[in-house]
Amino acid sequence: MAVLLRTLLQPGRFPGVLGRSLGPREATLCTDSGAAVRVRFAPSPTGFLHLGGLRTALYNYIFAKKHGGSFILRLEDTDQTRLVPGAADNIEDMLEWAGIPPDESPRRGGPMGPYLQSQRLELYAQAAEALLKTGAAYPCFCSSQRLELLKKEALRSRQTPRYDNRCRNLSQGQVAQKLAKNPKPAIRFRLQEAPAFQDLVYGWNRHEVASVEGDPVILKSDGFPTYHLACVVDDHHMGISHVLRGSEWLVSTSKHLLLYQALGWPPPRFAHLPLLLNKDGSKLSKRQGDIFLENFAAAGFLPDALLDIITNCGSGFPENQMGRTLPELIAQFDLTRITCHSALLDLEKLPEFNRLHLRRLVSSETQRHRLVGKLQVLVEETFGSQLSDRAVLDPAYVERTILLRQDHICRLQDLVSPAYSYLWTRPAVGRAQLGTISEKVDEIAEHVLGPLTEWSSSRLLEGPGGNLTQDVLNAELKKLSEGLAGTKHSNVMKLLRMALSGQPQGPPVAEMMVSLGPKEVRERIQKVLSS
Repeated sequence: MAVLLRTLLQPGRFPGVLGRSLGPREATLCTDSGAAVRVRFAPSPTGFLHLGGLRTALYNYIFAKKHGGSFILRLEDTDQTRLVPGAADNIEDMLEWAGIPPDESPRRGGPMGPYLQSQRLELYAQAAEALLKTGAAYPCFCSSQRLELLKKEALRSRQTPRYDNRCRNLSQGQVAQKLAKNPKPAIRFRLQEAPAFQDLVYGWNRHEVASVEGDPVILKSDGFPTYHLACVVDDHHMGISHVLRGSEWLVSTSKHLLLYQALGWPPPRFAHLPLLLNKDGSKLSKRQGDIFLENFAAAGFLPDALLDIITNCGSGFPENQMGRTLPELIAQFDLTRITCHSALLDLEKLPEFNRLHLRRLVSSETQRHRLVGKLQVLVEETFGSQLSDRAVLDPAYVERTILLRQDHICRLQDLVSPAYSYLWTRPAVGRAQLGTISEKVDEIAEHVLGPLTEWSSSRLLEGPGGNLTQDVLNAELKKLSEGLAGTKHSNVMKLLRMALSGQPQGPPVAEMMVSLGPKEVRERIQKVLSS
């Protein structure tokens, strides 16, 4: 770079490069409407993927799939001081978990790679050289101490900090003199009157950045670019047709259009997405530990539930409805329906969204079998050595449990919570506990289990034809209570519930008996009686 700068000091050394410059009017949105749709999600690996990032990625993904295009993941890792170990892998892992994997990425590769900005430094250097040659950029020799003083002085005067463009008009002699002392200056872009542009969400915009901001650094002295140069260079070389990103970048778009104009490149179309906020209107923050996707995944929330809730609270669809799947989101998405209003996210509703999507999975035999496998793993992880009878891991038993409880749980993990521990381990219940509910413990047990009574186990627990059903059991249990003089039906149910689960509350007793099966019901009651 230093050699280039010295070369530029020679008279007449300002050839046009990288094509002709576009005029302000041309630099609006002249992307070929017939070109292939290529969009990108370009986060910085300075933190793990959270809900705000997921929403931006999702809108890019569904826009690409809606138009038969490509969804690219590019990691903007040029700020090496803020990189978080593992963040790059986490971002791609979570996109795959969410069901919106990129077509091209650092992991998957692709024709426009590399997809890490730190591996594309030569491209940024070439662009900076081109801007220096045309005079659209210039070297800046200001020290970090001077820039910090400018910032403090502006804040003390209650003004917006800005660079004072001190190095903008240095003579060739001054530049040569400073290069001798500092051969690696930063490179700044020379701002000018910004072109108007039509954002696909916010409409026509113009931000006179030159009058309110100082000339921005586009290439740091260490050779790494800033966001403004890197995103323009990468979007051009990767053939990005549409940039869908957060509305916080709307003001910066004028700078980016000026860069496109100076480099002689046609810009992509821009669509800035309104912010995703908490339900009280406050900003989502990475300091909120619960907004990271890996936490939702670990807690048992389904990807489709997250995709559903972050689109349900926003815009871009004909109506807000719960329970939409990814294919439905793609089919219904309409970029022209996105409004400028921020989307308010109420995470208290997430369990209900998850319940809807869990029931949908249960209704599919293929998906239900996958849920059975996942629940088997959860049971082993949760109860481990407490599983005295590994028959509870039998697929038929686990599937029956899921089917019976599907309307009463929000997550598969709920079935291994303490409230449902009785499904997997036998409760420690003593006869004395049952005596506090009813004095007729033996009489009730006799009616349930006694082979010499009218309601023998073969009849009550196995039911007509050997099929254990809730309807049959409810009717028989009601008759049982009626045959016990002086004993309320509610007390009979409390006693049986305590004997079977060790808990005073829970699912209906008949459902417990169906879920556990006749053999286990008989053995649990007998165990309590003998304690």
